[in-house]
Amino acid sequence: MADIVRITVEIETERGAITRTFEGRYAWTLARLIEAGARGVTPIERPAPRWSHYVMILRREGLNIETLDIPNSGPFKGTHGRYVLRTPCRIIETKAAA
Repeated sequence: MADIVRITVEIETERGAITRTFEGRYAWTLARLIEAGARGVTPIERPAPRWSHYVMILRREGLNIETLDIPNSGPFKGTHGRYVLRTPCRIIETKAAA
């Protein structure tokens, strides 16, 4: 999927489907999440500044995005997040960067 700058999606909700449009990095992030499917995506795989912020904004817009804690090994042990879109979305239209 090209670098998306605008995406319009149909989102399944308990009350039925709604159509939403996202722009900029929010569109790019949502496109990456849709593309990744159930596997999800990490900022390590798709580098971008402020992933957690983009996910937070998408959550505020009603999308269910799960954060899985994935353990890191090696000298800097810890965890990193893998984001998985759990809300069913259907892409209606996209606009790629020129």
